Amino acid sequence: MALEKVVYTAHATANHGREGTAATDDNRLSVTLTKPGSPTGTNPEQLFAAGYSACFLGALKFVAGQAKVALPADASITGKVGIGQIPGGFGIEAELNISLPGV
Repeated sequence: MALEKVVYTAHATANHGREGTAATDDNRLSVTLTKPGSPTGTNPEQLFAAGYSACFLGALKFVAGQAKVALPADASITGKVGIGQIPGGFGIEAELNISLPGV
């Protein structure tokens, strides 16, 4: 399904893959990338999980507001992103767990 209207587009560039860097075009985000399990840096799956969780929670709040439904102030979403082998390469899986205390 295509978007009716794009209201925002993010731009980020990664260099050197999992052991490189990534930054947004406005330089508000600039991170050193590492492989999963590394004691320093951030891996791409962590960034994906954080961004997907935040984006989905924002959308949930918007829809709830449109429906005049109050969400708890401490509502949260935890993203889980996995990477693994599939025939011919690698695949990504994503899961969101929503916490709505008191609902």
